[in-house]
Amino acid sequence: MTTTTTAITLSKNTLSILKNFASMNSNILVKPGNTIRTITPSKNGMAEATVTETFDVEFGIWDLNKFLGVISLFSTPTLEFDDKFVTISGANGSSVKYFYSEPRLLTTPTKQVNMPSTVASISLSEKTFSELQKASSVLQLPDLSFVGNDGKIVATVLDLGDPTTNSYKVEVGTIEKGTQFRFNFKMENIRLLPGNYHVNFAKNIVGEFSHETLDLTYWFAMENTSTYNA
Repeated sequence: MTTTTTAITLSKNTLSILKNFASMNSNILVKPGNTIRTITPSKNGMAEATVTETFDVEFGIWDLNKFLGVISLFSTPTLEFDDKFVTISGANGSSVKYFYSEPRLLTTPTKQVNMPSTVASISLSEKTFSELQKASSVLQLPDLSFVGNDGKIVATVLDLGDPTTNSYKVEVGTIEKGTQFRFNFKMENIRLLPGNYHVNFAKNIVGEFSHETLDLTYWFAMENTSTYNA
């Protein structure tokens, strides 16, 4: 039995979000409604987005990149969801029947994130983060630290395991005098959709990255080497 006969078209923003989510986790479970969520296999990163489409059924996708590749075969694809599969159709009458994956086989978020108290916040522009990514790649530096000291917050890419290596720094915010911290992340874990972000830090636990123009939020766990003193 067909669960819904309403054919939908995924927006450009939704497709971009799904592609970004695929970089965090190759599979996804979409629940009924207009919220999509993912979590990394190692459970150190999670993302949630509210999209313009409303999904009437729960469906699991084992290989999200493959699913997006199938959608890209059509210039103006429409999706019609059944109990066991989704039919992806093109304007010329072509179609693909794409079967869902069993939810129990997928790595999915099991609970909402309750963000702890924020001890510091910054604005992180797309340009600044792109520069940090480029510096990390060029200098082969695996770590990203947000360091609060002397009233300033500085983002630094470095190798925490080798203090003699080069580093790249850029000032990204301010903090009260007397507050000191070093919030450490693995750069490879920070998979952000392009855009400007408001970032909240909870002491030694997690960083919350909220997109400024999309209803899209990421939470990335800090490394256990993070420190905070106020």
